[in-house]
Amino acid sequence: MKKGFLVALVLLFCNGIQAQEKKFNLVIGTYTKSCESKGIYVYEFDTETGETVYKSATENVVNPSFLTLSKKNDFVYSVNEDGPKSTVSAFKYDSKSGKLDFLNKQDINNPGPCYIINDDKSVITANYTGGSVAVFGKNKNGSLTPLKQLDQHFGKGPNPKRQEKSHVHMVQFSPNHQFVLATDLGTDQMYLYQYHANAAKPLELKDSISVKAGSGPRHFTFSKDGNKLYLLQELDGTLSVFNYSKGKLQLVQETTVVEEGFKESFTAADIHISPDEQFLYATNRKEANTISCFKILKDGKLELVSRNSTLGDGPRNFAIDPTGNFLLVAHQYTNDIVVFKRDKTTGKLTDTGKRIPLCSPVCLVFTKI
Repeated sequence: MKKGFLVALVLLFCNGIQAQEKKFNLVIGTYTKSCESKGIYVYEFDTETGETVYKSATENVVNPSFLTLSKKNDFVYSVNEDGPKSTVSAFKYDSKSGKLDFLNKQDINNPGPCYIINDDKSVITANYTGGSVAVFGKNKNGSLTPLKQLDQHFGKGPNPKRQEKSHVHMVQFSPNHQFVLATDLGTDQMYLYQYHANAAKPLELKDSISVKAGSGPRHFTFSKDGNKLYLLQELDGTLSVFNYSKGKLQLVQETTVVEEGFKESFTAADIHISPDEQFLYATNRKEANTISCFKILKDGKLELVSRNSTLGDGPRNFAIDPTGNFLLVAHQYTNDIVVFKRDKTTGKLTDTGKRIPLCSPVCLVFTKI
């Protein structure tokens, strides 16, 4: 009798874990001034069915266009794009309820923050309009300290409309966490900073790496082993593959997210690797509005598999759920998130017909519940 009860209890516990693992929170950043938005939204996402359930939203948060979650899944940090009044905000995050409680915000003293990362010590932003990288510290309660460091970039590129000055577009920690890399669309450079977590000024510029003139480096991603870096260039649609080692980059391949013969305007946007590291995806906006799928070969190089319409306008950001079953595309201008089913064998995408209608979604982050 006791044995049967214990077996039933174990099965119930295991089933509970499995149910929990198939569901994740989807935290969404939006623009709030072009349509009606409360700021940051949290939905529950079922990785078996692709269904979503609304959980919560913030109130009166201005343009939280990009988000980052703390390692312990208990804080959310967002940029607030608001011209010269741009700030960074901190929120306490309850993953079970999805509730976000505002802690504080700090001035960046630089306009146009568009990307944000964090670790135990720092919150770091890339500031597109201002052409800089900003660093904030963390207090014990997860709130932000005032600005610790602002590193200003200078220079320009050959495209007078888009590269008239520095435009820092992304920052990311290196896989070993010893460096922070930053892309500068305006100068066609990648900047390499030594990261000193406990220093008064955590970032020490060590090197800058030039990429193809006029290409406009935007977003990049690392392979899990840290040996490959994949860089998407916004202005010419180039997708570059680099060998990466100790802050050094060696170009090994260049391909493109632009369909052959396409003559309309485009701006490449976002890039991610599937959880099993078999495929890489990248989006392209404006008249293109496509997502390209590439097979990652054994040597890390890329081979085009497919190129699909994202079924919306302005696919600025997308995310693959942690199980790899679904890929979600956020459309800035058609105000929705399109849910695609992934074929894990071929990498190809099919439309599920499922949508999350939302004002100007521009950042998708999956978190554990």
